[in-house]
Amino acid sequence: MSRSPLHPSPLLSVSSQDAPARLPTQLPPLQNPSSHPWASWCGPTTWGLSCLLALQHFLVLASLLCASHLLLLHNLPPGGLSYSPAQLLASSFFSCGVSTVLQTWMGSRLPLVQAPSLEFLIPALVLTNQKLPLTTKTPGNGEYRVKAASLSLRLCSLTSCHGLELWNTSLREVSGAVVVSGLLQGTIGLLGVPGRVFPYCGPLVLAPSLVVAGLSAHKEVAQFCSAHWGLALLLILLMVVCSQHLGSCQVPLCSWRPASASSTHIYLPVFRLLSVLTPVACVWIISALLGLSVNPLHLSDSTEAPWFWLPHPGEWDWPLLTPKALAAGISMALAASTSSLGCYALCGQLLHLSPPPPHACSRGLSLEGLGSVLAGLLGSPLGTASSFPNVGTMSLFQTGSRRVAHLVGLFCMGLGFSPRLAQLFTNIPLPVLGGVLGVTQAVVLSAGFSSFHLADIDSGRNVFIVGFSIFMALLLPRWLREAPVLLNTGWSPLDMSLRSLLAEPIFLAGLLGFLLENTISGTRVERGLGQGLPTCFTAQETQKSRENSAQEYGLPSAINNLCSCIPQPLHCLCPMPEDPEDEEGRPSKTGETANLLPDSEELCPIANREGFRSQ
Repeated sequence: MSRSPLHPSPLLSVSSQDAPARLPTQLPPLQNPSSHPWASWCGPTTWGLSCLLALQHFLVLASLLCASHLLLLHNLPPGGLSYSPAQLLASSFFSCGVSTVLQTWMGSRLPLVQAPSLEFLIPALVLTNQKLPLTTKTPGNGEYRVKAASLSLRLCSLTSCHGLELWNTSLREVSGAVVVSGLLQGTIGLLGVPGRVFPYCGPLVLAPSLVVAGLSAHKEVAQFCSAHWGLALLLILLMVVCSQHLGSCQVPLCSWRPASASSTHIYLPVFRLLSVLTPVACVWIISALLGLSVNPLHLSDSTEAPWFWLPHPGEWDWPLLTPKALAAGISMALAASTSSLGCYALCGQLLHLSPPPPHACSRGLSLEGLGSVLAGLLGSPLGTASSFPNVGTMSLFQTGSRRVAHLVGLFCMGLGFSPRLAQLFTNIPLPVLGGVLGVTQAVVLSAGFSSFHLADIDSGRNVFIVGFSIFMALLLPRWLREAPVLLNTGWSPLDMSLRSLLAEPIFLAGLLGFLLENTISGTRVERGLGQGLPTCFTAQETQKSRENSAQEYGLPSAINNLCSCIPQPLHCLCPMPEDPEDEEGRPSKTGETANLLPDSEELCPIANREGFRSQ
């Protein structure tokens, strides 16, 4: 095992091709240690390593799914569902898998995993709390809620009552809101709205959104970790040690070669590449050996789920569309769109690609809307959006791959066909959920801070925009919880929409940052939009970088040939020959057109191969 602490480890970006570039047998030492640490195009050289990375992304996705469903069903009394929670989880896995495959194949084309996000959970909680008066949190009624719930269950077991129907009707209404959000989000993408808005979202809009995205889930993470702080701290410690302290340790792996060929050893940063699987497995085993009961009881079910189940719309009942569901769906769509655009920008930034072009943003939101419609029709109470925790996991591994994202989608789809297998993931200990989400959210938070360097942070204008956006985005939801009577217009759908939107921290940060950034005067250099390219990049390298970015964000050739057949209003979904910004002669951001990502057929630059070394 070798250790190379003098040079940063690159974030490796891998195309979806099955045959990555072959590395030479010997590599000289790095020549440029100050180069960007996330700028290599070499990636996992075997399907086995890709499957291991996909399995870890799947564990993060499963943790996020279990956490979201647990928070939504937290006030649901045992037996309150007319079907197994495992089937509900399986339908969510299936919709997430389909949405992930579509997103990486013909959506934004970034290696993004689709999962339920906090932007769907908050309106769903507001909607269910309005429908279920016994679960409304008021001071001093905790004991009364428990007694009332248990009493209602005893009465329902003796006589027929509508208690269970109330819960099922409430979840049907949430599913209806998810369908509405998917339809609205898809319409927004088809109209090309994201492509028109995204160019106006500079670093001062992205950075506050990412910071708030990292901070917004701290309360829920602490709630999960409090189930057993010892296990949670152990998991966090192991993840930090594997990904950071041992991240540069290269472990030799023997690769098979014919007998006539010379023996070859490939050095891999195994600790960093397994920085999720190893800690989760260790803590899960320790929890089982100690017999600690730290499993989510609200997702457990005494009845056995079926081994095979074909997800289809109307399995339990069709989604319920009401004025309140319409209002909640509008809030979900606006908040999820804001979150996803930030996720696109963050993923492109980590892979050191140029910002997503308008057509990629529009396609991405359109297919995310399609995934949410599918999730709502399958009875899932949560839609699909680009997952910030999985982007944080990508930063921990320092590798991103469409192949890995495709495998995650296939894993999810396969698990969606078997509720019995999906039920196994309901046994994930609560400290594991909290620890995994805590570390990945911390990475998203740090990525938000790293975006500040693109703008002039010493400017008084920028200091005000950043501070005001972050503080007010965290203040308004808390203010609304403390004084809910402030929003009482007399029309419940309007109250529902306002309460949902004002409780979305990411939406508030993005909206405030966008309004202030585009209404307060400032130069392009001050705003981080006109920094020009470093002098070391030639015109040929700049043009080559544009071609590489166009290849990455462009559609597959089979689908791209159909762009000439689609109606004119939908041309916003197709790649244009040239970027509008380049036609106007506007300067680009630093690194936006830098030649840091060579074609996948070329050999990786010597200065960018620290991650995967062959001798």
